[in-house]
Amino acid sequence: MLARVWPAATAVVLTVLLWWLATTVLSPEHSLLRQTAPQRVFPAIVDLYHRGVLVPDAAISLWRLVIGLAIAMVLGVPLGLLIGLNTRIASAATPVVQFLRMISPLSWTPIAIALFGIGNQPVYFLVAAAAMWPILLNTVSGVHAIDRGFLDVARSFHATRLEQLRVVIIPAVREHVRTGLRLGLGTAWIVLVPAEMLGVRSGLGYQILNARDQLAYNQVVAIILAIGVLGSAVDFVASRLPGRTFKDRAVA
Repeated sequence: MLARVWPAATAVVLTVLLWWLATTVLSPEHSLLRQTAPQRVFPAIVDLYHRGVLVPDAAISLWRLVIGLAIAMVLGVPLGLLIGLNTRIASAATPVVQFLRMISPLSWTPIAIALFGIGNQPVYFLVAAAAMWPILLNTVSGVHAIDRGFLDVARSFHATRLEQLRVVIIPAVREHVRTGLRLGLGTAWIVLVPAEMLGVRSGLGYQILNARDQLAYNQVVAIILAIGVLGSAVDFVASRLPGRTFKDRAVA
């Protein structure tokens, strides 16, 4: 146990030490960098928590992330199955998908605000736009990776298309969908923070702007640390989602 923990613990300690050296020892005496030193940031985290800012805003950000990811899953998985299973649809859709996925999700911000106004809806839209393409493309990849022997067996038992989808295809692509979800989650989390700087008055992104306007850069870095810790925790949970493949089930 200790052998697995100490390398990561050593890396964290060295990172904090380098952070302290850069902001406390090497920075000029009156530099704003001194506000971002660890001895100022860690007390700021405690202060934000006691002021009732950190936990509620983190919960709001997580809720927006979940809603955006749910929209991305509802759109991305069925479209991925459709494209993966139908060569004609794949030929028609591939140029459009490749074009749209290369557009930065934040580029849609003016369109999102024009369509949905100010509030949560544009944030949901931007998060979904960020997460959908990894989910869709990994679903397509999962369909293409299915062992055709399983489909042949299903057909030999006169399984309908719906039964093939439910019994063979969906279990077989589950691992790919989980990978797409993790990739989409990372992109969505990155997009969520700047999206919360546009027209909403809650969330971790908004709190960064609020702290900056007060020139409280120790709080800015405190919220950035919270974003990193929370994002890592969400990714850890996503990595533990059930992902057993159809082949594994068949062997078992």
